[in-house]
Amino acid sequence: MSSTIAETPARTPKPKKPFYRSFGFQITLGLVAGILLGLLALQLGTDADGNANALAATLSTIGSSYVTLLKVAVVPLIFLAIVASITQLRNVTNAGRLAGQTLLWFGITALIAVSIGIVLGVTIQPGARVDQTQLETGAPSSVGTWWNFLLGLIPQNFLGLTVSTRADEAGALTSTVGFNVLQVIVIAVAVGIAALKLGKRADTFVAFTESFLKVVQRVLWWIIRIAPLGTLGLIGSAVVTYGWSKLTTLLWFAVAIYIGLALVLFVVYPILLKVNGLSIRQYFSGAWPAIQLAFVSRSSIGTLPLTQRVTERNLGVPREYASFAVPLGSTTKMDGCAAIYPAIAAIFVAQFFGIELT
Repeated sequence: MSSTIAETPARTPKPKKPFYRSFGFQITLGLVAGILLGLLALQLGTDADGNANALAATLSTIGSSYVTLLKVAVVPLIFLAIVASITQLRNVTNAGRLAGQTLLWFGITALIAVSIGIVLGVTIQPGARVDQTQLETGAPSSVGTWWNFLLGLIPQNFLGLTVSTRADEAGALTSTVGFNVLQVIVIAVAVGIAALKLGKRADTFVAFTESFLKVVQRVLWWIIRIAPLGTLGLIGSAVVTYGWSKLTTLLWFAVAIYIGLALVLFVVYPILLKVNGLSIRQYFSGAWPAIQLAFVSRSSIGTLPLTQRVTERNLGVPREYASFAVPLGSTTKMDGCAAIYPAIAAIFVAQFFGIELT
């Protein structure tokens, strides 16, 4: 008696991409090239009329154009992601309990991150380490109060858009369109809850929102792919505008922020994982693709599609819950730019102006 066993054909390993096709390498190259071009433009100086030279103007145009592209995609992405995340709660068992626990953990980790930022700001004292002669002071455009914050939550229009007009030295008027992120979030939460309450009657709207979100995510990914070019323009323009000496005097400010990010990612998160009986190794091996892309692209929103993919496939989170938590976290919950950075920045300003914080 004989038997045959079908042999599975060996898979041909995918050829390794050349290093120059790596997104991280391209971002680094754009950063270095931007610094060098910025220094060159700085050396070229201005023309006889005091206007910026062609290289400086080109760097400025590239940087501002890239920021404009990001702004165009951010408003619809935030709105659609939050609406879609809230409507996904109807597919989750014990939705109210899970939503409450999610918001609670968002608050806990944010509080820890802010506390780390405060401790680092007080300990490293980045504001006291700067060269006072290299930085210029100016009156703030607005002064924040709790009352103004609450009033700012009231939407001025459907998308929270704002238009400001200013006159340049020649008297020409320039209009700028901006947006209030908090107002966009308030509107999105209201729309999402309304769709959730309507149940079956909102199925068409929910399907449209999810489809539209995928389209916007793809467009944003195209914008993220040209981030190396945007980095080149932004850093080059910054060198021209502020000068190399002004930028280097902020070194300790940058060091404090990156130390804070490292503490949250490699100390706080592992402790929380261990306390909750989860595998630290499994978490980092599963989440690392999203962490790496977020670091080099500097965009948690731009990393949203990959974050959701690794959350479901690598970490085993049910799709129904991931579709709620990931978009909400990527748009409203960031331990870096929304916790560590503002804490250190506030202390930096106080130290720079010699304001004692009791």
